[in-house]
Amino acid sequence: MQDLSPNRKELDPIETASRDEIEALQFHRMKRSLKHAFENSPFYRNRFIQADVHPEDLKSLKDIAKFPFTVKQDLRDTYPFGMFAVPQTKLVRIHGSSGTTGKPTVVGYTQADIDHWANLIARSIRAAGGRAGDMLHNAYGYGLFTGGIGAHYGAERLGCTVVPMSGGMTERQVTLIHDFKPRIIMVTPSYMLSILDEFRRQGLDPRESSLEIGIFGAEPWTNAMRQEIEEAFDMHAVDIYGLSEIMGPGVAMECVETKDGLHIWEDHFFPEIIDPVTGAVLPDGEMGELVFTTLTKEALPMVRYRTRDLTRILPGTARSMRRIEKITGRSDDMIILRGVNVFPTQIEEQILKCAGLAPHFQIELTRAGRMDNMTVHVECAEAMADADARAKSAKELAHHIKSVVGVSTRIEVRDPNGIARSEGKAKRVIDNRPKG
Repeated sequence: MQDLSPNRKELDPIETASRDEIEALQFHRMKRSLKHAFENSPFYRNRFIQADVHPEDLKSLKDIAKFPFTVKQDLRDTYPFGMFAVPQTKLVRIHGSSGTTGKPTVVGYTQADIDHWANLIARSIRAAGGRAGDMLHNAYGYGLFTGGIGAHYGAERLGCTVVPMSGGMTERQVTLIHDFKPRIIMVTPSYMLSILDEFRRQGLDPRESSLEIGIFGAEPWTNAMRQEIEEAFDMHAVDIYGLSEIMGPGVAMECVETKDGLHIWEDHFFPEIIDPVTGAVLPDGEMGELVFTTLTKEALPMVRYRTRDLTRILPGTARSMRRIEKITGRSDDMIILRGVNVFPTQIEEQILKCAGLAPHFQIELTRAGRMDNMTVHVECAEAMADADARAKSAKELAHHIKSVVGVSTRIEVRDPNGIARSEGKAKRVIDNRPKG
């Protein structure tokens, strides 16, 4: 893989600004954003009054801790437009969640919001090593999901040639990558594994493809999966982070020259880490739940939004702005199995240690009496079909999970392609425990 480190002259000045300059800008923008939310969003005006706080109470950045949290349920309770701080006539776009677990969450954007978003995605692609003139294959889903269109606008803003493929039609994905020869791909990491399988099915060597940069987001993934993808494609694999409630993809980005966590674009988003149980603010370096306050959003300002993502804040390296570690899991995705906290990414790491297994898996939770049980459904590698080899790999994986994660599990090794493929975010956990 070639060195893609950027020329410092290509960066936005704020990316290399001093901490004092960054924090001064954050304070100015935070005061303005809180005032905007209080004056123009009935939801926030009522929430601030209930908490007995006012935008004028912000005397320093630390004072944001005086303000109440916002959670996803607030968007559902105010569905569809009850949290917006601009009239509907000022909106130029609306996105939303699928609503598969209840009412969808709805987010909106003014033209200024769209411009900021495009600029930050462009900055993110550049941090990954992308440049104007590159061809970018966009396999994030288009539609209400923020990934596809968000990435598309940012890539065009940078000056890339965009192939708006969206998700699905995996055979065609590989055909177009082979024929068009894009340099960059943006996609969920789990779907990139499906693309890898299709390369091999077609008899194509992924290392001979044109792809040099993969920008992966929308779901947690491990450094072990990064290594798997980089070795398979001879490419750089970097992490992008975002969530629709805050903006969409491009809230934070890993820099290709270090790959040591995601730099938060702190000129637009103020991060905190809190204890997920007590809500107390934790110092940088402590593991906890990530919270964001938006600094420039007009349509839907967010004050102390609880992301449920678990990470920690670290000093900047490739950029002056602080980093978050790769997201290890979400507090609402955490499995508590017989008193042990388990995250799907931990299971993924152990699977990738087993040479006889493919990196496609699902976790099934069941209950026998009062005891919760976990079964890991995983695929055997193409070359390992006999029963003895499968049994050996199942025993190896069960041992790794017990030794590292601390729980006993049942392992079911399926045929190749025996795990349902995802064209977007992978569904890793199937909870079949009785409700109630």
